[in-house]
Amino acid sequence: MIGKLTGILSDKNPPQVMVDCAGVGYEVQVPMGTFYNLPALGEKVSLLTHFVVREDAQILYGFGSVQERAAFRELIKISGVGPRTALSVLSGMSVADLAQAITLQEPGRLTKVPGIGAKTAQRLLLELKGKLGADIGAPLGAASGAQSDILQALLALGYNDKEAALALKALPPDVGVSDGIKLALKALAR
Repeated sequence: MIGKLTGILSDKNPPQVMVDCAGVGYEVQVPMGTFYNLPALGEKVSLLTHFVVREDAQILYGFGSVQERAAFRELIKISGVGPRTALSVLSGMSVADLAQAITLQEPGRLTKVPGIGAKTAQRLLLELKGKLGADIGAPLGAASGAQSDILQALLALGYNDKEAALALKALPPDVGVSDGIKLALKALAR
């Protein structure tokens, strides 16, 4: 129904923002990734939206990119995952990180998101496998088994997802597991 809002950003109160469109203020729930990329108050903003009508509320969700909205729509199709949980997932990790976690079948990355338990993480991995990919996120190519093992090792050593992914991108594509871990640790030590 409402696909896009363009107007003046009049209020920011995470995760909610208000967009003034020709004198009408729309309250929009946004993931934190979108929230952090918003302009200053009083400046023009454009958000893609998804409108949810429930028995007790009508809620507008806003997104800074087509990929984010597409991922949100895929998430809410899953049984037991509502808009609030989908927003939490997208606030806890980027679309690329989500797509990578699904491609590599890593439930541990999903359980770090508040509100996502082990069972929900497994359901997300199962239901989204093959749905979040090149058109929605940018997983690390078709991550090889060695890359997956290196990533798991870095995560087990306490590095966060972003640090581990950056270290993995710097590695040669045909590197072995043990050499890859050594090179990644050297890159992270800098």
